[in-house]
Amino acid sequence: MRLAKKIYNEEGLILLSDEVELTASLIKRLSSLGIDFVYISDPRTADIQIPALISEETERMAMQELQSSFLKISSHSLKGLVYPYLGKTFLNVVETIMKDLGSREDVMIMLGNIHSTDQTLFRHSLNVCIYTLMLGKAFGYSHQELTVLGLGAILHDIGKTKIDPSILHKPERLSSVEFEVMKQHAEIGYKLLKDEPGIPLQAAHCAYQHHERIDGSGYPRGLKGNDIHDYAQWISIADSYDAMTSQRVYNQALLPHQAVEILYAGCGTLYEKQKLEIFRDHVAIYPLGMTVVLNTGEIGVVSKIHPFAPQRPVVRVLHCPNRGELQEPYEIDLLKQLNIVITSINESASPQLEQV
Repeated sequence: MRLAKKIYNEEGLILLSDEVELTASLIKRLSSLGIDFVYISDPRTADIQIPALISEETERMAMQELQSSFLKISSHSLKGLVYPYLGKTFLNVVETIMKDLGSREDVMIMLGNIHSTDQTLFRHSLNVCIYTLMLGKAFGYSHQELTVLGLGAILHDIGKTKIDPSILHKPERLSSVEFEVMKQHAEIGYKLLKDEPGIPLQAAHCAYQHHERIDGSGYPRGLKGNDIHDYAQWISIADSYDAMTSQRVYNQALLPHQAVEILYAGCGTLYEKQKLEIFRDHVAIYPLGMTVVLNTGEIGVVSKIHPFAPQRPVVRVLHCPNRGELQEPYEIDLLKQLNIVITSINESASPQLEQV
């Protein structure tokens, strides 16, 4: 097997390039780095391109700024310090991300690039920013509104820089006492941001409210419904989705369709219905390159996604129950063949997205 897509380290630098042959030792090493899936080269699917949401250059710049800024803040005491560079630094980051997203039509939330190790605070902050900006753009926010939303999203977890590293990076589930400490990051984030020059107060409230839920079951203040700022509500959806679809030491990442189902279980109680519907319509629940099983018994790879109906993609069939592996595959458009549905994800043998 040869890689069809690069693998990156947490700084956004290339760890393994495409076309590298996967030996047994490399596969073992990838597993030890927390990588469960890779994209595999196959002549029958070579034309299926997996688009990046933002450019490699933008991703690397954003990760460097997040790492540099967050590490500076974590090394200082909470009281008596201001960070005047935050507003200017992250305004530039958000504007660059918005420019990348604006250059693409019908952009959808896709599985990101494959990275080594557990998802860090920096990568999570970047992912949530990208997803939230995509949702805000779909909702129709103005450029100025998107800028504030993006700042709130990329800085929503900044309070975690003040959480004890032994709790923040604990490689297993937190105890009830530890979880209470972790929950403090929302209020800490608000205190860090509320008086910063260049940081709008709405962005500080995003840090404060992104764990609030519309039925009042969230924290830290148990706010309900319209008492929760709209920006924070968007961020809460993106935050939950990225947490569920990212690898954790103590919890395997869910596939997009599984995460969307869980989010929808909270429709009208945890999350506002309209916002969830917009999210559903802009997330690729069956990403390009993923191997799926159809109710006909055919197995294929998602080759195209309809932006207006992502749950009904085009599937390139590579295996038939009665003919076995196909050297000349054919495609089924599920939007046209309504009697055919995806029944499961074939995790054991995927020509493009392969389990390691």
